[in-house]
Amino acid sequence: MFTGIITDVGRVRQVEKRGDTRFVITTAFDTAGIEIGASIACSGACLTVVERGEDWFAVDVSAETLAHTTLGDWQPGSAVNLERSLRVGDELGGHIVTGHVDATAEIVSLEPEGDSLRYVFRAPAEFKRYVASKGSVALDGVSLTVNEVEDDCFGINIIPHTQSQTTFGEAQPGVRVNLEIDVLARYVARLVEAS
Repeated sequence: MFTGIITDVGRVRQVEKRGDTRFVITTAFDTAGIEIGASIACSGACLTVVERGEDWFAVDVSAETLAHTTLGDWQPGSAVNLERSLRVGDELGGHIVTGHVDATAEIVSLEPEGDSLRYVFRAPAEFKRYVASKGSVALDGVSLTVNEVEDDCFGINIIPHTQSQTTFGEAQPGVRVNLEIDVLARYVARLVEAS
């Protein structure tokens, strides 16, 4: 479990194709404190650490994950939002994020709004019903509040702090991001379907 509060932006150092794909990611985390087998959310996808070094860790990614996330687009140099898993007693600053990416959303537009940037994202049709005004979503692992929803598009303001501490400082229209719908929205929708 995660909170959607990014604590480092790493970079893909190496991509190795084998049965699965191995990514080596540089990080500012103290890797001595990362156990082999630990979970780290990498741009929203919960991945298992299989190896580590002084300033890097490695994860293996299956074809299924590559097909349903943006991880298949990663190349050496790609920026990656990182968050270590939540520990009992940690502050829950964002919202509950599982690290199970539902789909990808596309950045449709971005415009300055005060000091913030107003992003508009397009969700896949089958997931638009889970996105609600003033609700939460995780985009590339970042916990964000939805401002408004119009059909399959939704708007979010990203403040300067979030721009500087995540990959959203580099994001542009046309780019895909990993979308995880709010786990509460998923269960409410299931209950409504069942009644």
